[in-house]
Amino acid sequence: MVTAAPPVASPLSVRHLGPNWYATVMGTAVVATAGAALPLERLPGLRGVLAGVWGLSLVLLLVLLLARSAHWARHRDQARADLLDPATAPFYGCLAMALLAVGGGALAVGRDVIGPRAAVALDAVLFTAGTAVGLAAAVAVPYLMAVGRRVEPGQATPVWLLPLVAPMVSAAVGPRLVPYLPPGQARRTLLLVCLALFGLSLLATLLMLPLVFARLLTGGPLPLALTPTLFLVLGPLGQSTTAVGAFADVAPGVVPEPYGHGFDALAVLYGVPVMGFALLWSCLAGVHVWRARRRGMRFAMTWWSFTFPVGTCVTGAEALGRHTGLVAYAGPAVVLFGVLVAAWGTAVVGTVRGLVRGELLAGPGPAPVAPRPATARTTSGAVR
Repeated sequence: MVTAAPPVASPLSVRHLGPNWYATVMGTAVVATAGAALPLERLPGLRGVLAGVWGLSLVLLLVLLLARSAHWARHRDQARADLLDPATAPFYGCLAMALLAVGGGALAVGRDVIGPRAAVALDAVLFTAGTAVGLAAAVAVPYLMAVGRRVEPGQATPVWLLPLVAPMVSAAVGPRLVPYLPPGQARRTLLLVCLALFGLSLLATLLMLPLVFARLLTGGPLPLALTPTLFLVLGPLGQSTTAVGAFADVAPGVVPEPYGHGFDALAVLYGVPVMGFALLWSCLAGVHVWRARRRGMRFAMTWWSFTFPVGTCVTGAEALGRHTGLVAYAGPAVVLFGVLVAAWGTAVVGTVRGLVRGELLAGPGPAPVAPRPATARTTSGAVR
């Protein structure tokens, strides 16, 4: 049987550089942030390595912001098509989360490189921009999906969660800035804004998750290329647990009692059951990925789904370990960090190889002459 050759593009082409590429920034930044949260200070040189990884995420963010600006300037037709494509538009949530992840990493480890004052300023700018973009995406993307092309329930994938999770990332990284604000109204306002963002994202996620789960049960396994996106469900679970832990860290003295110490109870009473569900979902997603791998799943940009969501589970488990004092949470956090580093390394190697070969930035190829198994390719080329 004769099939069409896979499309190849120049590594410098930006026509098909979709918003999904911001996942590389998110996945890189979370390695630094998650590592800094663990009790591994005794490991020599680790802090410097984490600072270097954060620096790489900052460089990636700047490069992608420039490249995506060129994409909109030179290929506005493709950019508009991506925005109206229900398979691609949700990835605009990745832009917000990339800004927030790099900003949060600035205070976690970046201050070792650029200094505390610059780290606070950078985090403040990126937190503000990321939160604004995240809120816009959380409203605009579902709206465009509702009034644009008709979307069937069978098309639901975990990718739909991306714009809804972005405000949860704001809720998790925002409390880091609370101690740097003037005492009183300013600190209290920021903390409660983060709590509101937590509620916004949590309730929106609870509306979307049943669609994703129902699609999985009634529609069968996801196409091979999309199977790694099942790990995206871990994002809101781990990030929300991280968020309530961060609230508990800064609340005493910021909000009046009994609310200040009430956040300690929230961190445990919310985090424990949610991380239990995260364990269940990680097993389910892992089995699906194992099945897809046996059926020929090849590297695609969706493999970055193995990084950021797992990183949020690392920080969530670490937060529970900190607030419960249990090794049962602190220990698995270290193990999960090892999984995160391995997943990140695999994604980096696959991405670099795909860029060198010109495959990842290529547009959709011509239809093959003979039938072939479905690989879930979007019309815009967002998932390859």
